[in-house]
Amino acid sequence: EVQLVESGGGLVQTGGSLRLSCAASGFSFDDYAIGWFRQTPGKEREAVSCISGADGSTEYADSVKGRFTISSDNVKKTVYLEMHSLKPEDTAVYYCKDETFGSWGQGTQVTVSS
Repeated sequence: EVQLVESGGGLVQTGGSLRLSCAASGFSFDDYAIGWFRQTPGKEREAVSCISGADGSTEYADSVKGRFTISSDNVKKTVYLEMHSLKPEDTAVYYCKDETFGSWGQGTQVTVSS
């Protein structure tokens, strides 16, 4: 069974930093594509960043470029999202998703106070 578990969310002030983790299990971590998404009440879930295990390529939404960094630890089967210079508009529930199987984690809340 494919499982994704996010952690690392919390409350931070504007300009602060957080590191989110997405621990994966139930599938091979040799060739994966995992993405981070976020959602606020009343809005659609939006893509934030993704990483490919095949070649290490990454993509970012324009709104987070230069502030967020996605990375992975293939031994730990964990994908990270380093978030810096956080803004109140980054407040959301952050989810990770395995793009191969379409599985989602349960989400972790990030709140940035002004």
